[in-house]
Amino acid sequence: MKLSDLFYLNRHDRRILLVLLSVAAVAFGLMFFVDEKGDEPTSYAGFAGSTSSTSKTSPTSSPSYYQQPARRPERFAFDPNTADSTQLLRLGLQPWQVRNIYKYRASGGIYRKKEDFARLYGLTVKQYRELEPYIHISADYLPASTLIKEEQREEQQVEQRVEHQRDTLRFPVKIAEGEHIDLNAADTSLYKKVPGIGSYYSRKIAEYGRRLGGYVSTNQLDEIENFPSEAKKYFSVNASNVHQLNVNRLSLNELKRHPYINYYQAKAIIDHRRLQGPLHSLSELRLLPDFPAEAIKRLEPYVCY
Repeated sequence: MKLSDLFYLNRHDRRILLVLLSVAAVAFGLMFFVDEKGDEPTSYAGFAGSTSSTSKTSPTSSPSYYQQPARRPERFAFDPNTADSTQLLRLGLQPWQVRNIYKYRASGGIYRKKEDFARLYGLTVKQYRELEPYIHISADYLPASTLIKEEQREEQQVEQRVEHQRDTLRFPVKIAEGEHIDLNAADTSLYKKVPGIGSYYSRKIAEYGRRLGGYVSTNQLDEIENFPSEAKKYFSVNASNVHQLNVNRLSLNELKRHPYINYYQAKAIIDHRRLQGPLHSLSELRLLPDFPAEAIKRLEPYVCY
Protein backbone atom coordinates (compact mmCIF):
# COMPACT_ATOMS: atom_id res chain seq x y z
CA MET A 1 0.00 0.00 0.00
CA LYS A 2 1.29 3.43 -0.93
CA LEU A 3 1.09 6.47 1.34
CA SER A 4 -1.21 8.18 -1.15
CA ASP A 5 -3.67 5.28 -0.86
CA LEU A 6 -4.37 6.29 2.76
CA PHE A 7 -6.35 9.28 1.55
CA TYR A 8 -8.68 6.96 -0.37
CA LEU A 9 -9.65 4.88 2.70
CA ASN A 10 -13.08 5.40 4.14
CA ARG A 11 -13.51 7.18 7.45
CA HIS A 12 -13.99 4.02 9.52
CA ASP A 13 -10.77 2.39 8.22
CA ARG A 14 -8.77 5.58 8.76
CA ARG A 15 -9.99 5.78 12.34
CA ILE A 16 -8.90 2.19 13.08
CA LEU A 17 -5.51 2.80 11.49
CA LEU A 18 -4.93 5.94 13.59
CA VAL A 19 -5.82 4.07 16.80
CA LEU A 20 -3.33 1.30 16.00
CA LEU A 21 -0.57 3.83 15.24
CA SER A 22 -1.28 5.63 18.54
CA VAL A 23 -1.08 2.41 20.53
CA ALA A 24 2.22 1.50 18.87
CA ALA A 25 3.67 4.93 19.61
CA VAL A 26 2.67 4.72 23.28
CA ALA A 27 4.18 1.22 23.59
CA PHE A 28 7.53 2.34 22.13
CA GLY A 29 7.54 5.35 24.42
CA LEU A 30 6.97 3.21 27.52
CA MET A 31 9.77 0.86 26.51
CA PHE A 32 12.32 3.69 26.22
CA PHE A 33 11.05 5.30 29.43
CA VAL A 34 11.47 2.10 31.44
CA ASP A 35 14.98 1.47 30.08
CA GLU A 36 16.14 4.97 31.05
CA LYS A 37 14.37 5.27 34.36
CA GLY A 38 14.65 1.73 35.69
CA ASP A 39 13.21 0.45 38.92
CA GLU A 40 14.22 2.10 42.15
CA PRO A 41 16.19 -0.42 44.32
CA THR A 42 14.69 0.71 47.59
CA SER A 43 14.88 -2.61 49.48
CA TYR A 44 17.87 -4.48 47.99
CA ALA A 45 20.89 -4.13 50.19
CA GLY A 46 23.24 -5.34 47.49
CA PHE A 47 23.27 -1.96 45.67
CA ALA A 48 25.14 1.12 46.79
CA GLY A 49 22.99 4.10 47.84
CA SER A 50 20.01 1.97 48.91
CA THR A 51 20.27 2.61 52.65
CA SER A 52 17.36 5.08 52.56
CA SER A 53 13.91 4.62 51.08
CA THR A 54 14.02 8.18 49.72
CA SER A 55 17.40 7.85 48.00
CA LYS A 56 17.41 8.00 44.20
CA THR A 57 19.72 6.35 41.69
CA SER A 58 21.13 8.55 38.98
CA PRO A 59 19.97 7.51 35.50
CA THR A 60 23.50 7.93 34.18
CA SER A 61 25.20 5.89 36.87
CA SER A 62 25.17 2.09 36.90
CA PRO A 63 24.36 0.33 40.19
CA SER A 64 27.42 -0.99 42.09
CA TYR A 65 27.68 -3.70 44.76
CA TYR A 66 29.21 -3.27 48.19
CA GLN A 67 32.77 -4.59 48.39
CA GLN A 68 32.42 -7.53 50.77
CA PRO A 69 35.80 -8.75 52.12
CA ALA A 70 36.45 -12.42 51.26
CA ARG A 71 36.12 -14.66 54.33
CA ARG A 72 39.39 -16.42 55.12
CA PRO A 73 39.05 -20.13 55.96
CA GLU A 74 39.57 -20.93 59.62
CA ARG A 75 41.48 -23.92 60.93
CA PHE A 76 40.34 -25.85 64.00
CA ALA A 77 39.84 -29.46 65.03
CA PHE A 78 36.62 -31.01 63.73
CA ASP A 79 34.94 -34.37 63.35
CA PRO A 80 33.32 -34.76 59.89
CA ASN A 81 30.74 -37.09 61.46
CA THR A 82 29.41 -34.47 63.89
CA ALA A 83 30.48 -31.01 62.61
CA ASP A 84 27.52 -28.72 61.85
CA SER A 85 27.08 -26.54 58.78
CA THR A 86 28.44 -23.42 60.51
CA GLN A 87 31.72 -25.15 61.37
CA LEU A 88 32.06 -26.66 57.90
CA LEU A 89 31.51 -23.29 56.24
CA ARG A 90 34.08 -21.67 58.54
CA LEU A 91 36.58 -24.27 57.32
CA GLY A 92 36.19 -22.90 53.80
CA LEU A 93 33.90 -25.57 52.32
CA GLN A 94 31.29 -24.52 49.79
CA PRO A 95 27.58 -24.67 50.72
CA TRP A 96 26.93 -27.41 48.17
CA GLN A 97 29.78 -29.44 49.67
CA VAL A 98 28.22 -29.04 53.12
CA ARG A 99 24.91 -30.28 51.70
CA ASN A 100 26.67 -33.34 50.27
CA ILE A 101 28.18 -34.09 53.69
CA TYR A 102 24.75 -33.86 55.32
CA LYS A 103 23.24 -36.14 52.65
CA TYR A 104 26.06 -38.66 53.13
CA ARG A 105 25.56 -38.74 56.89
CA ALA A 106 21.77 -38.89 56.57
CA SER A 107 22.05 -41.97 54.36
CA GLY A 108 24.09 -43.76 57.04
CA GLY A 109 27.57 -42.89 55.77
CA ILE A 110 30.39 -42.68 58.32
CA TYR A 111 33.88 -41.22 58.02
CA ARG A 112 35.95 -43.93 59.67
CA LYS A 113 39.38 -42.53 58.79
CA LYS A 114 40.82 -39.27 57.52
CA GLU A 115 41.19 -40.57 53.97
CA ASP A 116 37.40 -41.06 53.75
CA PHE A 117 36.93 -37.27 53.91
CA ALA A 118 39.20 -36.88 50.86
CA ARG A 119 36.41 -38.46 48.78
CA LEU A 120 34.23 -35.37 49.23
CA TYR A 121 33.23 -34.21 45.76
CA GLY A 122 35.00 -31.01 44.71
CA LEU A 123 37.64 -31.15 47.46
CA THR A 124 41.08 -30.41 46.01
CA VAL A 125 44.35 -31.97 47.11
CA LYS A 126 45.51 -28.63 48.51
CA GLN A 127 42.34 -28.24 50.60
CA TYR A 128 42.60 -31.79 51.93
CA ARG A 129 46.28 -31.36 52.89
CA GLU A 130 45.37 -28.21 54.80
CA LEU A 131 42.42 -29.84 56.59
CA GLU A 132 44.03 -33.25 57.25
CA PRO A 133 45.88 -32.28 60.49
CA TYR A 134 42.61 -30.96 61.95
CA ILE A 135 40.45 -34.02 61.22
CA HIS A 136 39.84 -35.88 64.48
CA ILE A 137 37.42 -38.80 64.21
CA SER A 138 35.88 -39.93 67.46
CA ALA A 139 36.60 -43.49 68.57
CA ASP A 140 32.82 -44.07 68.63
CA TYR A 141 32.83 -44.13 64.82
CA LEU A 142 35.76 -46.55 64.40
CA PRO A 143 35.04 -50.15 63.35
CA ALA A 144 34.12 -52.41 66.26
CA SER A 145 36.96 -54.74 65.23
CA THR A 146 39.48 -52.17 66.51
CA LEU A 147 37.99 -52.57 69.99
CA ILE A 148 38.53 -56.32 69.82
CA LYS A 149 42.12 -55.84 68.65
CA GLU A 150 42.77 -53.42 71.49
CA GLU A 151 41.37 -55.91 74.01
CA GLN A 152 43.52 -58.68 72.51
CA ARG A 153 46.59 -56.45 72.75
CA GLU A 154 45.85 -55.73 76.42
CA GLU A 155 45.35 -59.43 77.11
CA GLN A 156 48.64 -60.19 75.38
CA GLN A 157 50.46 -57.63 77.51
CA VAL A 158 48.94 -59.08 80.69
CA GLU A 159 49.95 -62.57 79.56
CA GLN A 160 53.51 -61.40 78.93
CA ARG A 161 53.75 -59.83 82.39
CA VAL A 162 52.38 -62.97 84.06
CA GLU A 163 54.73 -65.24 82.12
CA HIS A 164 57.65 -62.96 82.90
CA GLN A 165 56.88 -63.10 86.62
CA ARG A 166 56.43 -66.88 86.51
CA ASP A 167 59.63 -67.37 84.56
CA THR A 168 61.51 -65.13 86.98
CA LEU A 169 60.48 -67.42 89.82
CA ARG A 170 61.14 -70.61 87.87
CA PHE A 171 64.44 -69.44 86.38
CA PRO A 172 65.89 -67.09 88.99
CA VAL A 173 69.38 -67.45 87.53
CA LYS A 174 70.01 -65.31 84.45
CA ILE A 175 73.21 -65.12 82.49
CA ALA A 176 75.55 -62.31 83.42
CA GLU A 177 76.42 -59.39 81.22
CA GLY A 178 79.16 -60.38 78.80
CA GLU A 179 77.84 -63.93 78.41
CA HIS A 180 76.09 -64.93 75.18
CA ILE A 181 73.66 -67.52 73.86
CA ASP A 182 73.80 -68.64 70.23
CA LEU A 183 70.49 -67.91 68.54
CA ASN A 184 70.79 -70.84 66.14
CA ALA A 185 72.05 -73.43 68.63
CA ALA A 186 69.90 -72.71 71.70
CA ASP A 187 66.30 -73.66 72.46
CA THR A 188 63.49 -71.91 74.33
CA SER A 189 64.77 -73.02 77.75
CA LEU A 190 68.12 -71.33 77.11
CA TYR A 191 66.49 -68.20 75.67
CA LYS A 192 64.70 -67.73 79.01
CA LYS A 193 68.03 -67.33 80.77
CA VAL A 194 68.53 -64.01 78.99
CA PRO A 195 67.47 -61.04 81.14
CA GLY A 196 64.14 -59.69 79.89
CA ILE A 197 63.20 -62.87 77.98
CA GLY A 198 60.36 -65.08 79.21
CA SER A 199 58.18 -67.81 77.72
CA TYR A 200 56.46 -65.48 75.24
CA TYR A 201 59.57 -64.04 73.61
CA SER A 202 61.46 -67.33 73.77
CA ARG A 203 58.68 -68.87 71.65
CA LYS A 204 58.74 -65.90 69.26
CA ILE A 205 62.53 -66.19 68.82
CA ALA A 206 62.29 -69.89 68.04
CA GLU A 207 59.32 -69.50 65.67
CA TYR A 208 60.87 -66.64 63.70
CA GLY A 209 64.18 -68.50 63.46
CA ARG A 210 62.41 -71.50 61.91
CA ARG A 211 60.64 -69.28 59.37
CA LEU A 212 63.90 -67.58 58.40
CA GLY A 213 65.90 -70.79 58.19
CA GLY A 214 68.23 -69.49 60.91
CA TYR A 215 69.52 -66.12 62.07
CA VAL A 216 72.41 -64.35 60.37
CA SER A 217 72.42 -61.27 62.63
CA THR A 218 71.16 -60.37 66.08
CA ASN A 219 69.53 -57.28 64.51
CA GLN A 220 66.91 -59.62 63.04
CA LEU A 221 65.42 -59.85 66.54
CA ASP A 222 64.13 -56.29 66.00
CA GLU A 223 61.79 -57.76 63.37
CA ILE A 224 59.87 -59.48 66.18
CA GLU A 225 57.06 -57.21 67.34
CA ASN A 226 57.87 -55.27 70.54
CA PHE A 227 61.07 -57.23 71.14
CA PRO A 228 63.09 -55.77 74.07
CA SER A 229 66.15 -54.38 72.28
CA GLU A 230 68.23 -54.37 75.47
CA ALA A 231 68.25 -58.19 75.37
CA LYS A 232 70.09 -58.34 72.01
CA LYS A 233 73.49 -57.90 73.64
CA TYR A 234 73.15 -61.35 75.28
CA PHE A 235 72.83 -63.17 71.95
CA SER A 236 75.37 -64.22 69.33
CA VAL A 237 74.97 -65.81 65.89
CA ASN A 238 76.72 -68.65 64.14
CA ALA A 239 75.33 -68.54 60.58
CA SER A 240 77.23 -71.55 59.24
CA ASN A 241 74.16 -73.81 59.23
CA VAL A 242 71.54 -71.41 57.82
CA HIS A 243 68.99 -73.18 55.62
CA GLN A 244 69.01 -71.83 52.06
CA LEU A 245 66.29 -71.76 49.41
CA ASN A 246 66.99 -72.99 45.90
CA VAL A 247 65.31 -70.18 43.93
CA ASN A 248 65.55 -72.16 40.68
CA ARG A 249 63.55 -75.14 41.92
CA LEU A 250 60.98 -73.99 44.49
CA SER A 251 57.41 -73.12 43.51
CA LEU A 252 55.77 -69.74 44.03
CA ASN A 253 53.99 -70.89 47.20
CA GLU A 254 57.19 -72.33 48.65
CA LEU A 255 59.15 -69.16 47.93
CA LYS A 256 56.64 -66.75 49.48
CA ARG A 257 56.65 -68.64 52.78
CA HIS A 258 59.95 -67.03 53.61
CA PRO A 259 59.58 -63.77 55.63
CA TYR A 260 61.79 -61.88 53.15
CA ILE A 261 59.89 -62.93 49.99
CA ASN A 262 56.38 -61.64 49.32
CA TYR A 263 53.97 -62.77 46.61
CA TYR A 264 55.16 -60.23 44.02
CA GLN A 265 58.82 -61.06 44.57
CA ALA A 266 58.12 -64.78 44.30
CA LYS A 267 56.18 -64.20 41.08
CA ALA A 268 59.05 -62.10 39.69
CA ILE A 269 61.47 -64.98 40.35
CA ILE A 270 59.14 -67.48 38.67
CA ASP A 271 58.68 -65.17 35.65
CA HIS A 272 62.45 -64.68 35.33
CA ARG A 273 63.02 -68.43 35.33
CA ARG A 274 60.31 -68.93 32.70
CA LEU A 275 61.42 -66.15 30.36
CA GLN A 276 65.20 -65.92 30.86
CA GLY A 277 66.23 -69.20 32.40
CA PRO A 278 67.69 -70.07 35.81
CA LEU A 279 69.00 -67.39 38.14
CA HIS A 280 72.73 -67.24 38.84
CA SER A 281 72.65 -64.22 41.14
CA LEU A 282 70.04 -62.01 42.78
CA SER A 283 71.70 -59.05 41.09
CA GLU A 284 69.89 -60.17 37.93
CA LEU A 285 66.70 -58.95 39.61
CA ARG A 286 68.05 -55.54 40.65
CA LEU A 287 66.21 -53.69 37.85
CA LEU A 288 62.82 -54.99 38.99
CA PRO A 289 60.80 -52.61 41.21
CA ASP A 290 60.08 -55.43 43.69
CA PHE A 291 63.79 -55.98 44.38
CA PRO A 292 65.43 -52.82 45.73
CA ALA A 293 69.03 -53.05 46.90
CA GLU A 294 68.13 -53.54 50.57
CA ALA A 295 65.74 -56.43 49.74
CA ILE A 296 68.45 -58.21 47.76
CA LYS A 297 71.03 -57.66 50.49
CA ARG A 298 68.99 -59.21 53.31
CA LEU A 299 67.83 -62.12 51.13
CA GLU A 300 71.26 -63.14 49.78
CA PRO A 301 72.27 -65.32 52.80
CA TYR A 302 69.10 -67.38 52.37
CA VAL A 303 69.27 -68.36 48.68
CA CYS A 304 71.23 -70.76 46.58
CA TYR A 305 71.17 -71.59 42.83
